[in-house]
Amino acid sequence: MTAIEISVGNVCMRQSYRKVKGKPRLRAYFCRVKSLWTLNRYFWRYRWRFAIGFFCVGTAATFAVFPAVFIRRAFDEVAVAMTEIGLAGSMASEPLKKALLIYSLVILGMSVMKGLFTFLMRQTLIVMSRLIEADLKDDIYAHYQSLDQAFYLRNSTGDLMNRISEDVSRVRMYLGPALMYSINMLFSLTLTLSFMFSVDVKLSVMTLAPMPLIVWSIYRVSKLINQRSTAVQAQQSAISTLAQETFSGIRVLKSFALEKGQSERHLISANASFARNEGLYRVNALFMPLMLLLVGVSTAIAVWVGGQGVVDGRLTPGVIAEFVFYVGLLTWPIASMGWVVSLTQRAAASMQRINDFLQAEPSVASEADTIAPSVIQGALVVDKVSLTYESGIEALKEVSFTIKAGETVVIVGRTGSGKTSLAHLLTRQMDPSKGQIAMDGLDIKQWPLNDLRHAIGMVPQDSFLFSDTVAENIAFGDANASREAIEKEAKLACVHDDIMGFTMNYDTVVGERGVTLSGGQKQRICIARAMMKQPALMVFDDALSAVDSETESQLLEGLKSRLKGLTSIIITQRLNAVHQADQILVMDAGQLVQSGKHRDLMQEEGLYADLYRLQNPIDSSTPS
Repeated sequence: MTAIEISVGNVCMRQSYRKVKGKPRLRAYFCRVKSLWTLNRYFWRYRWRFAIGFFCVGTAATFAVFPAVFIRRAFDEVAVAMTEIGLAGSMASEPLKKALLIYSLVILGMSVMKGLFTFLMRQTLIVMSRLIEADLKDDIYAHYQSLDQAFYLRNSTGDLMNRISEDVSRVRMYLGPALMYSINMLFSLTLTLSFMFSVDVKLSVMTLAPMPLIVWSIYRVSKLINQRSTAVQAQQSAISTLAQETFSGIRVLKSFALEKGQSERHLISANASFARNEGLYRVNALFMPLMLLLVGVSTAIAVWVGGQGVVDGRLTPGVIAEFVFYVGLLTWPIASMGWVVSLTQRAAASMQRINDFLQAEPSVASEADTIAPSVIQGALVVDKVSLTYESGIEALKEVSFTIKAGETVVIVGRTGSGKTSLAHLLTRQMDPSKGQIAMDGLDIKQWPLNDLRHAIGMVPQDSFLFSDTVAENIAFGDANASREAIEKEAKLACVHDDIMGFTMNYDTVVGERGVTLSGGQKQRICIARAMMKQPALMVFDDALSAVDSETESQLLEGLKSRLKGLTSIIITQRLNAVHQADQILVMDAGQLVQSGKHRDLMQEEGLYADLYRLQNPIDSSTPS
């Protein structure tokens, strides 16, 4: 841990210790501050920037303090000249003019050097904080992608977004401004107090007397500002969520003619945001006047006590000017103490939230002894597989079946029978609670995870499209795909004609989640996207539910040649595709209750026959 982290952390702990009642709360606070230690690897990554920034802060603070000495000397020389030869003579005195010119140039030069090193300080420390912010966001984003589906079931999208945006921003404020002002405070206080006490101890003590009140007042105001800022951010998130839901669900909103009601909801939310922002601005308005008032008190004390010292002959007039200058130097470093403590507290809480996610391990990951088969056949063996969700719902119960390489298998069943859960297991979006799934004779847990998923083309139940062009959405599975290959897969998915009817054809932007397309168009584009991967195994999870029967028949006929030689699993509630299946699996309440060909299942008079007759009341024949 860096020295400044320890310093700031200790300040936070001392502030907290006086307020915390009970050891559990104290330990919780220490844990939050300790969470900032995980940032040390980022500090080490940019250690040279940190070292240069540290040097620049110290140098800028030095150049900020030394002008006070020359101000005192200039005032003293003027005072001596006025005493010895009178005002008129002193103004005409060439030595005095020369001395004042030299002092002015020295002070100006030091101010220039202070400005230069202040610029370099911000270019190193603040830029370092932005670089760490970018690295932290990259690490969180990469970690999010490595986590399994169960993690996303436990956590809301809004919370995930908040940790990578708002929480990282709060940590960045600690890495940049809080760190920079802490180092500046360290140097400024050390140098300024050393200079003050070396001149006069009594005047120094009297001048510094109001400073603890400044620290306490600024800390209280900063805390109130932070609380109200958090409330403003929360309300802003509510407005953003309302707007996002409105735009995403605009079709539903218009179909119910609820535009006016939604506008009223937005107005209520906007008024609440205005009220909270007004409360924040009122508190912000206290900050500068309060600080200036307390600084004015210190200045008045310096002038009064210093003036008495001049009258008594103990001090020179220049000392008063010097101490007024010191008061100005001390104002922001001392006032920033409360602000820095508040920033550190917020950053520690945010970093703890970030660490909670960064320390989460994916339950689905590649095993240490993974094997990547050179030739993928797509044969599957599901042996006594059970799946129980964290909620306690038992989705699958000892399901067993075998699929030969190149077979087309249709899985049917009522809603909630476990069909989609089975698809998630086959693609290893999650692992079974019990049992084993093997592909090509090898447990899929022994496959490298990326190789396994590359070998499977998945068309999910939720037809998700990215806010990009149609061509880019189809080519998502193959970044180097040509336009000819894209159009070929679109034709097989029976969506080419629809695309050519769009304004920009394949360059048409589909909007967020494909909002500009119909459900059937989205499903067929997802099928084309999955086929672009050239997979060994295709899984269609109710991928034709939004397609009419005629288009479905054309699509299945078109895919027939394309799927030849590939292992295909079609999960559906509509039984139009069952005649093409080499095998039909019937699921009910998480169990495999029937399996076989269409004719055999129709003769069994079980669940499958009931479902088929329900969907085909006129034609209930049993073709082979």
